[in-house]
Amino acid sequence: MRWTAVAVSFVLLAGAATAWWFYRKLEGNITTDTATAVELRTHEKERPVPISLDAKNILLMGSDSRRGEGNSKYGRDDGGSQRADTVILLHVAADRQSSTSVSIPRDLMTTVPSCLRADGTRSRERLAQFNSAFETGGAACAIRTVELMTGVRINHHLVVDFRGFTDMVEAVDGVEVCLKEPVDDPDAQLVLPAGRQTLDGEDALGYVRARKSFGNGSDTERMDRQQQFLGSLVKKVQSDGVLLNPGKLVPVLNAATKSLTTDPGLDSLKELYDLTRSLRNIPTENVQFLTVPRQPWAMDRNRDELVQPQASELFRQLREDSPITVSARDSGTADGGTGPSGSPTGGAPDPMAGTERTGTPGGPSGSPSGTPRSSAPASPSGSPSTSPSGSPSGASGSNPGYTGTNAAVGVCD
Repeated sequence: MRWTAVAVSFVLLAGAATAWWFYRKLEGNITTDTATAVELRTHEKERPVPISLDAKNILLMGSDSRRGEGNSKYGRDDGGSQRADTVILLHVAADRQSSTSVSIPRDLMTTVPSCLRADGTRSRERLAQFNSAFETGGAACAIRTVELMTGVRINHHLVVDFRGFTDMVEAVDGVEVCLKEPVDDPDAQLVLPAGRQTLDGEDALGYVRARKSFGNGSDTERMDRQQQFLGSLVKKVQSDGVLLNPGKLVPVLNAATKSLTTDPGLDSLKELYDLTRSLRNIPTENVQFLTVPRQPWAMDRNRDELVQPQASELFRQLREDSPITVSARDSGTADGGTGPSGSPTGGAPDPMAGTERTGTPGGPSGSPSGTPRSSAPASPSGSPSTSPSGSPSGASGSNPGYTGTNAAVGVCD
């Protein structure tokens, strides 16, 4: 009995030591972004005051930086610069019964505040494309730009690079998608047949990044595709019981944390797990995705502007944690629009499809400046606007509906 007790004690201690080692390893994978926290504290008086304290608003950003292990194969390191062409505002309801992910177009014209650059200088406040904020001043600048535009207080932020994305997809044994037509895109190194299929990490990255070989090549279609992919990923994680199975959870957590940069309030495994656990029981039909109501900018149709008052109403609902209705996209909607039920947004094909567009109109230094601040978000042109067809791209009223998708929608629906 004595030897049995010693053996059992040894096994328990070894198990506890192994668990502790895994915990420390996973937590050590996470990169804490203290610089953003410091910069945000500097501008605390300008930031929105949260209305619903239990709701969470998290800004998710996909970085195209080629720095870091495993990222150089996706292109050359352009002097350390990085852009975030994928930005999603994730709103988790206070009752944890729904989540709404709002894509923000990279070409959306908005006011970018004065931001601290990496070299210690400050940019000037300007009207510019949204994705120039991250390139100018990193996560802090992107967060302040979103808060200025929406009035929504950002509680946390997460930045994921290419390697982190591919590792996450591999960790869940691939994600299912459905293609209407075969794809052969040399730029994205992507060759896929038509129909239902499961993508591995590399193909999944090409699938969510590619533009030229899908549909009309617009950024609208790419955002729709990214939303559908995320919905399929959520469904895969929930249906496979990943969050309840340590054998499956540890590889996913290892992949998720290795290339993750986040704020000090979300940089521990416990904090990330608590957030994930709170999302675990949300019904898939309540895991919603949409794009902020927008249309071609009046001054340049190769850029976007907010559609008012629908965008402001969406932002109000997010601030107040009000229910948001997202209905399935109509496959006949022009350009995969994301306005309210039945009305297209961005209906015109994108003449710049397949090209990278950053900076401001007329080049890096050629944008209008001195844009006045407004207490209510408005379109860059400063006046309420409608979709090109003349119908609003969002329904008016206290609870407008928006078109998008949710995690319950089948990939081939």
